[in-house]
Amino acid sequence: MKTHPYLRAFLGGLFVPVLVMPVLLAVFIVARVGLRVPIPIEQALIFPMAVVPSLFGLWNMLWLGSHERTRLPIGLHGALLPLLLMPLGASTGLSFGVLQLTATEAVWFGAAHVPYAVIAPMFLAVLAGYYLVWKYVIGFLDRELGIA
Repeated sequence: MKTHPYLRAFLGGLFVPVLVMPVLLAVFIVARVGLRVPIPIEQALIFPMAVVPSLFGLWNMLWLGSHERTRLPIGLHGALLPLLLMPLGASTGLSFGVLQLTATEAVWFGAAHVPYAVIAPMFLAVLAGYYLVWKYVIGFLDRELGIA
């Protein structure tokens, strides 16, 4: 099966977010409806559910196309994706008024106040998580699909 390597790369990249997004949706529904969390969580899900799966697939296609020239390991390539997603999500949140940035914290939906001192280690954890997912899960899928 050596035809359509970019299609296989796109589908391999879709695998993880397509499995994770319904679980996150269920957690958010339980938090919003069952636990009565006052933050409109469903608005926070629109961006990730619409954009992240496609970006994973496109990011995997980019790795496939650039790997011959850059020799960048897939885990490191995947860890770079949050560096694109974070500013994209923040600018979208700022433009729709969902996110406000103050001198000391980020405020989501006017209710969730998160200090920058908490955001920084969380972002580092996300980078580590993306590295591991791309290295072990998506790298495995790429090898199984015959594109790595």
